[in-house]
Amino acid sequence: MITECLPDVKRIVYRIAIHLPQNVVEIDDLVNAGIVGLIHAIERYDPARNTKFMTYAAFRIKGAVLNELRSQDFLSRSNRKKIRELEKAYLKLEHKLGREIEDKEVAEELGLSLDQFYQIKKMSGISFISFDELGYSSKKEKKNFMSCLVNSDTEDALTLARVKEIKAAIAGAVEQLPEKEKLVISLYYLEELTMKEAAKVLGITESRISQIHSMAIIHLREKLRKKELIEN
Repeated sequence: MITECLPDVKRIVYRIAIHLPQNVVEIDDLVNAGIVGLIHAIERYDPARNTKFMTYAAFRIKGAVLNELRSQDFLSRSNRKKIRELEKAYLKLEHKLGREIEDKEVAEELGLSLDQFYQIKKMSGISFISFDELGYSSKKEKKNFMSCLVNSDTEDALTLARVKEIKAAIAGAVEQLPEKEKLVISLYYLEELTMKEAAKVLGITESRISQIHSMAIIHLREKLRKKELIEN
């Protein structure tokens, strides 16, 4: 079963790795972490819950990969702070100028070189939301939330309500995105195309797809903050 699912592990790892600065982590380390997540999924999967195995396993695999990144201090609190500062700078300039913002303008706003700016921007493209941002700190809270997110099955009514609220808010926020951002989100997350494949579909460059994706994530996270579903 592990052999059969290995291509899925690699697909998930590469979709995360594309947002990482070069030479920061070893891809093999992330694949190994993903395999550990897959093994845990195989051990804990319950077919009676009417959830497809890979739907369940994908959460475990991605979670294991993100844990590996955290262990290497890549997704540390300080790095998340840098990402938040970048998001604020984008939104500030967008509101002030009323148009799409150039990367060099944001770099200048933050007092960074373009190389430093792109390091942070790549990190922001991972687009994960930490449990801390959602207000969950204990191991039990995180486990309940993950179980509810995957299976919509929990005895914790508060967690179930929270998951439903977040899902509804994200769906509503996606609908409010500019058309290009909405389309890129759909191609990347719903159709599961790579950035390169999405670029071919839309007839634009891969770097432009990456830029649109980054802005879509910034806008979605900001909408969730305004609804106080994730912390500032």
